Amino acid sequence: MHAWEAIDQSVNYIESHISEELDTKQLAEQVYLSTFYFQRLFKRLVHKSVKEYIKLRRLAIAIDLLNNTDWKIIEIANHLGVSDHSNFTRMFKETYHLTPEEYREKRPRMNMIRRPNLALNYLLVDEKVPLIINGIVLEIEKRQLTEERYVGIEGMVSVDQQLPIGQQTGIDQPGELWQRFYQEKPLLKGIVDEVMEAGISFAASHSQTHFGYFVGGKELERAIVLPTGWVIKHVPSGYYLVCKIEAETKEMLVTNALNEAYRYLFDVWLPKHEIKVEAFSVERYQEIASIPTMELCLKIKNSRCGQ
Repeated sequence: MHAWEAIDQSVNYIESHISEELDTKQLAEQVYLSTFYFQRLFKRLVHKSVKEYIKLRRLAIAIDLLNNTDWKIIEIANHLGVSDHSNFTRMFKETYHLTPEEYREKRPRMNMIRRPNLALNYLLVDEKVPLIINGIVLEIEKRQLTEERYVGIEGMVSVDQQLPIGQQTGIDQPGELWQRFYQEKPLLKGIVDEVMEAGISFAASHSQTHFGYFVGGKELERAIVLPTGWVIKHVPSGYYLVCKIEAETKEMLVTNALNEAYRYLFDVWLPKHEIKVEAFSVERYQEIASIPTMELCLKIKNSRCGQ
């Protein structure tokens, strides 16, 4: 068994027994590792200590239960193995900066710690060869894209609260922009495509602590008068690395699948191929044959790369 497979086995066990008391020594013994080496290896691969990861996975599940059940807070706490209501509330607020009651009332989109796909770190696929893992399909290629224009809204996002992808907690600021876009999208009827939408990340001028994020629909025609507060964003023509992503549901596509695609591209694929990309990316969403699909497009710095 490879070292990463041992940790992956432990992560699976934690997920299946998240409501039970979980002991680090017992987890280490199950995969035949010393407690010391197990903890070091777990932190290296998961980027959280064992205890911290278990706590944050329980709180992520709590978010789901607060959204999708009418369970009382104490019932959710007990289900997740936390018998003390005040202790559960304290952990929740320390992590998400809201109490469970406040979260249930406001329902903001949140960044949560998700179960990592450790196998992705050790798989390297060629261009145009689909990679299928845990219900997610990734396919990567270099492609010349023509200019596109989108109409939507934009805001500034804190780097500390959003990066690295899938490893932070707190308000999902891009997700909040998406919610606002969908609430106000009827104002753009006849102005934007009903199907093609995009989220665009770009470098914020004179800031190293924030980046810009835009959400919008593909423009149908030019020379339009926009509603107040709406802007046009250009996606410049150029040579892009395009990662096509498919998932079973749109919710899975914009959370787990997108997180894993970003991590795989930046941690594995790009370094192995020695490709540099600009601080500009486009998440293009549509549905093909009832399958939620996204193209994550990263603008390549050297336009001659791969040609």
